[in-house]
Amino acid sequence: MSGITLDRLQIFLAVAEYLHFTRAAESLYLTQPAVSAAIQSLEDSYGLRLFHRIGRRVELTDAGRLLQAEARDILDRVALTERGLRELNEMQRGELHLGSSLTIGNYWLPRKIGEFKRRHPGIVVNCTLANTEEICTGTATGAFDLGLIEGEVLPSTQRHLEKAIVGGDRLVIVVGPSHPWFELPFVETHQLPETAWLMREPGSGTQQRFEEALLSWQVDPSSLPIALVLTTGEMVKVLVEEGVGAAAISELIVEKELQLRTMRAVPIIDPEQSSVLEIRRPFLKLRHRQRFQTKISRVFEQLLVSY
Repeated sequence: MSGITLDRLQIFLAVAEYLHFTRAAESLYLTQPAVSAAIQSLEDSYGLRLFHRIGRRVELTDAGRLLQAEARDILDRVALTERGLRELNEMQRGELHLGSSLTIGNYWLPRKIGEFKRRHPGIVVNCTLANTEEICTGTATGAFDLGLIEGEVLPSTQRHLEKAIVGGDRLVIVVGPSHPWFELPFVETHQLPETAWLMREPGSGTQQRFEEALLSWQVDPSSLPIALVLTTGEMVKVLVEEGVGAAAISELIVEKELQLRTMRAVPIIDPEQSSVLEIRRPFLKLRHRQRFQTKISRVFEQLLVSY
């Protein structure tokens, strides 16, 4: 093989340092003929002399001095690149790209990311918050190493994505202190259309799960009067406290407000069975079925399952 190789550059630099073929060969644990052959191959490849051979002495030519400066830079950069690759494999540096739906990203995921950063401080975690549909699309197209959602996987992405349950939460029906339901011991399912509702936007995992629950309770979602459609749970929470209407929201979001009694979770009763109805939903981890998964992604995935 003719031309420059990393091995030949290392041999060349040793000869340039010692200005002696035998000493260079000894430093590299090579034979003197092997060193001479490597230098000869370099010179023949470019039609240039790299060394003046004066008796037993050698001196760098102009071409040799140029190659010496460049070779040092090349080998230094190769060493840095190898170090970077080793550090990636050893979890010392690198990036993790996460996509998360809003409730998970704001209330469930931060502790997991915090634990991951304590274990691997050199890893940069980039987390994008969006609704369930956007996270499914981003994971399918490779924008995210992992996606986390609380809704159903977008049908158009299902064949590309693997899913697994890594957690969950509960949706509660909440009202503010000025709402007529605030002091009621419970509300029956047939009463749900009797108040105004604050809804999340289409594509929200919370909205998907609430509508599924209504249908299972024999309540038509379209029968609920909608006061506002909002894009974040925080907006829903504030407006519920203001008495604008009722809402289905993750218990994680309103934990503090329920303790402070600035809002109340109203039990929903099935009048036929006199049982309290619950809306539970899983948190799903998504990853692409075929895209290469980095070690960083695999380690974070294990933490999600075990934390």
